[in-house]
Amino acid sequence: MTTQTLLRDELQTGQGGIWAYISPSRLGKWLTCPLAFRLQYIEGLRQPTTPSLFLGKVVHAGLEAYYRHRHLGVTLEPADVCRRLLELWGPTIDAESMTFESSEAERALQQQAAGLVTAYLAHAPADEKPLAVEVATQAQLVDPVTGEGLGIPLLGVIDLIVGSPDGAVIADFKTAARSSEPLEVFHEIQLSAYSYLFRALSDQVEAGLEIRSLVKTKAPKIEFHAYPARTDAHFRRFFAVVREYLDALDSGRFNYRPGFHCGMCDFATGHCRDWQG
Repeated sequence: MTTQTLLRDELQTGQGGIWAYISPSRLGKWLTCPLAFRLQYIEGLRQPTTPSLFLGKVVHAGLEAYYRHRHLGVTLEPADVCRRLLELWGPTIDAESMTFESSEAERALQQQAAGLVTAYLAHAPADEKPLAVEVATQAQLVDPVTGEGLGIPLLGVIDLIVGSPDGAVIADFKTAARSSEPLEVFHEIQLSAYSYLFRALSDQVEAGLEIRSLVKTKAPKIEFHAYPARTDAHFRRFFAVVREYLDALDSGRFNYRPGFHCGMCDFATGHCRDWQG
């Protein structure tokens, strides 16, 4: 098993302990709700995989297969990618302990996944050159502005790195329920983390970053949203968040943070309601 596979598996399962590493998903969960972070990453409770999350995983797997072949100089037809996606369906069900309300609901999700992938492949630039696919990497966190080392690594999996006339572009795939122009701040922590990892990995500065959204409308929509290379200001904010996160781990304070996200959290009606502070 390769180091990349080990990193990817560890990130997906949340193994390693809270002091083993920092990842964009851990930071994101803590920023959304420290209590939900504690329940998931310290107490080891796992939220069930929803159909929406399952769809995102299999779509990612299909796009990974497509771009891995492109990286080797082979272009798969959409029907080939959809066939591979369906071949991964059963193993992904087993890995996620996924259940469906009915066989009809499962078939509908399969059709939706195939439709999203097919729409994406019709939209993606035909001459796009993938430089790397599903890059699982890590780097010690050293503040690039102050030079201070934080003594903990950052781990992450970059979906795709593609070439452009100006250099490498970091791309991340998202499945979304509706079409919208995402505010950069919504993705700032993740984008800054990927930029940091890319620069540590390649000793280069990215030309830009992208969020590639596969929108789950009746007729699937594909939206590419481009963002500039990260600046010192981005990294100051990123490392400020990281320091506050590490302070929370050190103090053991994980208060709940109520908001709109509670409606999408499976902890909200059980463990969260039982929490006494």
